[in-house]
Amino acid sequence: MRLICLPYAGAGAGVYRRWRALSTPDLTAVPIQLPGREEEFGLPFYPTIEAAARGTADRILAAVGTAPFAVFGHSFGAALAHGATRELVARGGPRPRHLIVSGTVSPRHRRPLPISATDDEQAVADLCAATGQTLTGDLALLRDPDLRSLLLPALRADVTLMTPDPAREPEPLPLPLTAIRGTDDTLVPTAPWLDWAAYTSEPFRSLDLPGGHMYLSDDWDTMWKTVRGLL
Repeated sequence: MRLICLPYAGAGAGVYRRWRALSTPDLTAVPIQLPGREEEFGLPFYPTIEAAARGTADRILAAVGTAPFAVFGHSFGAALAHGATRELVARGGPRPRHLIVSGTVSPRHRRPLPISATDDEQAVADLCAATGQTLTGDLALLRDPDLRSLLLPALRADVTLMTPDPAREPEPLPLPLTAIRGTDDTLVPTAPWLDWAAYTSEPFRSLDLPGGHMYLSDDWDTMWKTVRGLL
């Protein structure tokens, strides 16, 4: 099976490099790139969440071919994962065997992160305050003002798409759905998180894991094992 992996706000497919290294023939991580970052730097960002869902669905189909697949997304990537899966179902398939949404509330409860649109230094401070992250690891690049100016446009473009789902009322998907969050994630309160149950007509499972909003980046190996267990 192929595991489609969708990145969080501001990130590209490269954040899943560890999962690619951990892949095996029975479960292979397939990160999906988004326009405007890494090797697609310079391409326009998706202007709306609907356009993002359609474009991501196209990229998923190109990546999986005829192979069975599941879809995983974290935070903004979870919103994309749900939107793209809904798009694939609306087209008549192929559709994933499982949808795993991580680090986000249900579509009708989501809202943009309060990230400064004009002040880069403040935007970094806003990001750290909202997610509980520090400028280490991949985020260490944001310490450099020149790199900040290159990286922050993608973050800002992504967070502006995190508005409540225009459909408002849930459209249950005909496939299993698992919602995961970090136990200390203040961005994902319990009730709006568990509301994901309304978005599937098949079995729903919720899973609390230790950590904050970016719990998965604390231990990519353990998270990979967790995802394997779900599939």
